[in-house]
Amino acid sequence: MIVDRIENLEKYFALNPLFKHVADFLSANDMNALSTGIHHIKSDDVFVNIQEAKGKTKDEAVVEYHRKMVDIQIPFSGDETYGYIPTADLPEADFDVEKDVALLPGVASQSFVTCNPGMFVIFFPQDGHAPFITDSPILRKAIFKIKA
Repeated sequence: MIVDRIENLEKYFALNPLFKHVADFLSANDMNALSTGIHHIKSDDVFVNIQEAKGKTKDEAVVEYHRKMVDIQIPFSGDETYGYIPTADLPEADFDVEKDVALLPGVASQSFVTCNPGMFVIFFPQDGHAPFITDSPILRKAIFKIKA
Protein backbone atom coordinates (compact mmCIF):
# COMPACT_ATOMS: atom_id res chain seq x y z
CA MET A 1 0.00 0.00 0.00
CA ILE A 2 1.17 3.50 -0.84
CA VAL A 3 -0.39 6.77 0.33
CA ASP A 4 0.72 10.09 -1.17
CA ARG A 5 -0.40 13.33 -2.81
CA ILE A 6 -1.61 13.32 -6.43
CA GLU A 7 1.21 15.59 -7.57
CA ASN A 8 3.66 12.83 -6.57
CA LEU A 9 2.04 10.05 -8.62
CA GLU A 10 4.79 10.23 -11.26
CA LYS A 11 7.33 9.09 -8.66
CA TYR A 12 5.65 5.65 -8.78
CA PHE A 13 5.70 5.09 -12.57
CA ALA A 14 8.65 2.68 -12.15
CA LEU A 15 6.40 0.34 -10.13
CA ASN A 16 4.00 -0.04 -13.06
CA PRO A 17 4.39 1.81 -16.38
CA LEU A 18 0.59 1.87 -16.75
CA PHE A 19 0.41 4.35 -13.83
CA LYS A 20 1.39 7.07 -16.35
CA HIS A 21 -1.99 6.60 -18.06
CA VAL A 22 -3.68 7.43 -14.76
CA ALA A 23 -1.64 10.61 -14.35
CA ASP A 24 -2.37 11.65 -17.94
CA PHE A 25 -6.10 11.03 -17.44
CA LEU A 26 -6.12 13.07 -14.23
CA SER A 27 -4.37 15.96 -16.02
CA ALA A 28 -6.75 15.90 -19.00
CA ASN A 29 -10.09 15.55 -17.15
CA ASP A 30 -12.17 17.37 -14.57
CA MET A 31 -12.84 14.44 -12.27
CA ASN A 32 -15.81 16.18 -10.63
CA ALA A 33 -17.48 16.55 -14.04
CA LEU A 34 -17.19 12.87 -15.02
CA SER A 35 -20.35 10.80 -14.86
CA THR A 36 -20.47 7.92 -12.42
CA GLY A 37 -19.55 4.56 -13.88
CA ILE A 38 -16.65 3.07 -15.82
CA HIS A 39 -14.48 5.09 -18.22
CA HIS A 40 -11.95 3.08 -20.24
CA ILE A 41 -8.51 4.63 -20.56
CA LYS A 42 -6.39 1.86 -22.14
CA SER A 43 -8.72 -1.01 -23.05
CA ASP A 44 -9.14 -3.33 -20.04
CA ASP A 45 -5.60 -2.63 -18.79
CA VAL A 46 -6.47 0.79 -17.30
CA PHE A 47 -9.90 2.17 -16.50
CA VAL A 48 -11.55 4.29 -13.85
CA ASN A 49 -14.77 3.69 -12.00
CA ILE A 50 -16.31 6.93 -10.69
CA GLN A 51 -18.42 6.02 -7.68
CA GLU A 52 -20.73 7.74 -5.26
CA ALA A 53 -21.63 5.67 -2.23
CA LYS A 54 -22.88 5.99 1.31
CA GLY A 55 -20.16 6.31 3.91
CA LYS A 56 -19.48 3.36 6.22
CA THR A 57 -18.15 2.93 9.72
CA LYS A 58 -15.02 0.87 10.36
CA ASP A 59 -17.27 -2.01 11.45
CA GLU A 60 -19.49 -1.80 8.34
CA ALA A 61 -16.64 -1.62 5.79
CA VAL A 62 -15.93 -4.90 4.00
CA VAL A 63 -12.36 -6.05 3.39
CA GLU A 64 -11.64 -6.94 -0.23
CA TYR A 65 -8.66 -7.83 -2.38
CA HIS A 66 -7.81 -8.33 -6.04
CA ARG A 67 -5.39 -10.63 -7.86
CA LYS A 68 -5.01 -9.12 -11.35
CA MET A 69 -5.55 -5.42 -10.81
CA VAL A 70 -3.98 -2.64 -8.77
CA ASP A 71 -6.30 0.02 -7.33
CA ILE A 72 -5.47 3.70 -7.22
CA GLN A 73 -8.25 5.25 -5.17
CA ILE A 74 -8.81 9.00 -4.96
CA PRO A 75 -11.53 10.61 -2.82
CA PHE A 76 -12.98 13.86 -4.17
CA SER A 77 -15.88 14.99 -2.01
CA GLY A 78 -14.38 14.37 1.44
CA ASP A 79 -11.91 12.43 3.53
CA GLU A 80 -11.89 8.65 3.19
CA THR A 81 -10.38 6.16 5.59
CA TYR A 82 -9.28 2.73 4.38
CA GLY A 83 -8.83 -0.35 6.46
CA TYR A 84 -5.72 -2.42 5.68
CA ILE A 85 -4.74 -6.05 6.21
CA PRO A 86 -2.17 -8.04 4.18
CA THR A 87 -3.81 -10.73 2.06
CA ALA A 88 -1.40 -13.24 3.66
CA ASP A 89 -3.26 -12.65 6.94
CA LEU A 90 -6.74 -13.15 5.46
CA PRO A 91 -8.80 -16.33 5.83
CA GLU A 92 -9.80 -18.37 2.77
CA ALA A 93 -12.57 -16.71 0.78
CA ASP A 94 -14.53 -17.29 -2.40
CA PHE A 95 -12.80 -15.36 -5.17
CA ASP A 96 -14.82 -14.02 -8.11
CA VAL A 97 -12.34 -14.48 -10.98
CA GLU A 98 -14.53 -12.59 -13.48
CA LYS A 99 -14.80 -9.51 -11.23
CA ASP A 100 -11.29 -10.00 -9.78
CA VAL A 101 -12.44 -9.60 -6.20
CA ALA A 102 -12.89 -11.46 -2.94
CA LEU A 103 -15.10 -9.88 -0.29
CA LEU A 104 -14.57 -10.78 3.35
CA PRO A 105 -17.36 -9.33 5.49
CA GLY A 106 -16.73 -9.58 9.21
CA VAL A 107 -12.92 -9.55 8.84
CA ALA A 108 -11.32 -6.74 10.85
CA SER A 109 -8.65 -4.51 9.37
CA GLN A 110 -5.31 -4.40 11.17
CA SER A 111 -4.72 -0.68 10.61
CA PHE A 112 -6.29 2.38 9.02
CA VAL A 113 -5.12 5.27 6.87
CA THR A 114 -7.02 8.41 5.83
CA CYS A 115 -6.77 10.26 2.51
CA ASN A 116 -8.03 13.78 1.96
CA PRO A 117 -9.06 15.14 -1.43
CA GLY A 118 -5.79 15.70 -3.31
CA MET A 119 -4.31 12.42 -2.07
CA PHE A 120 -4.36 8.85 -3.40
CA VAL A 121 -3.86 5.36 -2.08
CA ILE A 122 -2.49 2.46 -4.12
CA PHE A 123 -3.54 -1.08 -3.22
CA PHE A 124 -1.58 -3.94 -4.80
CA PRO A 125 -2.79 -7.56 -4.96
CA GLN A 126 -1.09 -8.28 -1.62
CA ASP A 127 -3.12 -5.51 0.08
CA GLY A 128 -6.50 -6.31 1.60
CA HIS A 129 -8.45 -3.09 1.99
CA ALA A 130 -11.78 -1.86 3.33
CA PRO A 131 -12.91 1.29 1.48
CA PHE A 132 -15.62 3.95 1.94
CA ILE A 133 -15.02 4.59 5.63
CA THR A 134 -16.11 8.21 6.08
CA ASP A 135 -18.38 10.52 8.03
CA SER A 136 -19.63 11.95 4.72
CA PRO A 137 -23.19 10.82 3.97
CA ILE A 138 -22.19 10.29 0.31
CA LEU A 139 -18.59 10.01 -0.89
CA ARG A 140 -17.59 10.65 -4.50
CA LYS A 141 -14.34 9.02 -5.54
CA ALA A 142 -12.34 7.56 -8.41
CA ILE A 143 -11.13 3.98 -8.39
CA PHE A 144 -8.55 3.47 -11.10
CA LYS A 145 -8.00 -0.18 -11.97
CA ILE A 146 -4.58 -0.96 -13.46
CA LYS A 147 -3.39 -4.36 -14.66
CA ALA A 148 -0.80 -5.64 -12.19
